[in-house]
Amino acid sequence: MISSSSSPHTGSTQQFALEINSLHRSFGQVDVLKGVDLKLDVGERVALMGPSGSGKSTLLNCICGIESMDQGEIRLGGVSLNDMSPKNLEQTRRQSIGYVFQSFHLLPTLSAMENIEFPAQLVDMPKRERMERVEKLLDAIGLSHRAHHKPDALSGGECQRVAIARALIHRPNLILADEPTGSLDSDIGGQVLDLLEDLSKEFQVALLLVTHDQASTRICNRVISMKDGTLV
Repeated sequence: MISSSSSPHTGSTQQFALEINSLHRSFGQVDVLKGVDLKLDVGERVALMGPSGSGKSTLLNCICGIESMDQGEIRLGGVSLNDMSPKNLEQTRRQSIGYVFQSFHLLPTLSAMENIEFPAQLVDMPKRERMERVEKLLDAIGLSHRAHHKPDALSGGECQRVAIARALIHRPNLILADEPTGSLDSDIGGQVLDLLEDLSKEFQVALLLVTHDQASTRICNRVISMKDGTLV
């Protein structure tokens, strides 16, 4: 287990897991992101709150490549994404980012074990290493006994635990979590948040958590708000 006792804000030379500088994104005449600046330290957990339409989802989409940015810079683990070829950009994002969605997005034809393994296959991780990591993560999320069950045989909470393990299998610098407890009841959602916090600490993975729920921010080191395309 990697120690997580040190503060995420120690030392001025520490490399950031995520660094965003003056990010702009428009759709037609509508400015959705207006010069966003944001830094996440290695292992830091940050909650991003704000009303619908404030730009939270667009920001996450720009970080993970679903949307392109108009101006600005995004750096993952100290590496700028701006001047990369499309192929290298895709590979860097696959290696550096894990994504946890509100509605799980597990592949329905794959078992829990296979869903967790899938991102590691995309980055050409050797099979032996993949399987070792899958087994450790299944144990960490308490689902070793459900490894061969497909998503339709799992509960919502179990599916989200599988989704968290899937986001961590390739040891990314950053997890983007978009309302990860939005489709769960409060008790199960609380368990999922605890798991996300524990695994973020263990693997020293930064977390950017988009949420409307103030209670969900308890696992985070910082809470920031977004309004009209800017961080406030």
